[in-house]
Amino acid sequence: MDFDLTEEQQLVRETARRFTDAEIAPRARANDRNHHFDLDLIARLAEQGYLGAIVPREYGGAGLDHVTYALIVEEVGRGCSAMRTVISVQTSLVCGSLSRWGDEEQKRRYLPRLCAGEWLGCFGLTEPDTGSDAANQKTRARKTGAGWSISGQKMWISLGSHARLALVFAQTDPALGRRGLACFLVETARPGFSSQQIGGKLGLHGSDTASLALDEVEVGDEALLGQVGDGFKIAMSALDSGRYSVAAGCVGICQGSLDASVAYAKERIQFGRPIASFQLVQAMIADMVVDTEASRMLVWRAGHWKDRGRPSTTETSIAKLYATEAAIRCADNAIQVHGGSGYVDDYPVERYLRDARVTTLYEGTSQIQKLIIGRAATGIDALVP
Repeated sequence: MDFDLTEEQQLVRETARRFTDAEIAPRARANDRNHHFDLDLIARLAEQGYLGAIVPREYGGAGLDHVTYALIVEEVGRGCSAMRTVISVQTSLVCGSLSRWGDEEQKRRYLPRLCAGEWLGCFGLTEPDTGSDAANQKTRARKTGAGWSISGQKMWISLGSHARLALVFAQTDPALGRRGLACFLVETARPGFSSQQIGGKLGLHGSDTASLALDEVEVGDEALLGQVGDGFKIAMSALDSGRYSVAAGCVGICQGSLDASVAYAKERIQFGRPIASFQLVQAMIADMVVDTEASRMLVWRAGHWKDRGRPSTTETSIAKLYATEAAIRCADNAIQVHGGSGYVDDYPVERYLRDARVTTLYEGTSQIQKLIIGRAATGIDALVP
């Protein structure tokens, strides 16, 4: 792998950095304080091409490779994880699934609207009683003469309150297990579809999280993404893409924690000298440097394999596991470097820590990533009874 970025990648990275510093970071604290889902800023993300970065140009996307996509997500994640979440869900989970599994009519209908930010999408997999056991869907899809009738509930759905399109996973025949799972493209304006915002979150206050309810929502056969029985494969491929973007965003948290700590340590004077001259402060900063660089390299490696069409599930899980845990360590160390000032939101580091915590939970917990990695190492699936 060549670690030198191309001229185009360098330009994309620098543009994303300038955009983040000028547009995203200045709004991050107020949006976090006010629990404000910034639709105006999301429209600007769309204008930059970030909501469809890896979608082919013929469908309204930017047609970028995965390493370049990671550069964008890292910079946005450095500024605000709530906005990074929007990119991850819209691009990796929704647009990515449509690009890979949709037929031509579905792609033409939805991808241009999603890439342009005209519509937001959400990914309806998790349920109140179904988290890591993704195959155990309680939501049911019943075949009708006109198509399908879908009923069930979804939980912890990012963008769920604002989405115009929901990818809804449902069981068509419980006796078939995974082979009965299907994914449906459900326009949220349909009768019987409702959402409710979830409050009281530890972090991601500027992101929208909701529960969804479907009460005999009627859709046609054209709403089926792929075929009946493809649902589990669609979900796993989407999560693989989502994990990649989460890992890249966590590199941004690591870098942001490091940048803030270096700047503060040089300015803060104690015992007549900057605290950056203290050995133990330098030790914490060194730990952040190592975590940041290691996380970035693991993300780039996973992206490198994706861009070459090679299987990358294990590499993506390694990147997601390491980068999310590293983001928590870096943010925690950054608060320690800042002392009391790190405990309030005058500096971004306390927000980094709150926002980082959920990344070890969604798109597969850290424990699930370890099982994926362990399966690859041993050849034994610990999830199979």
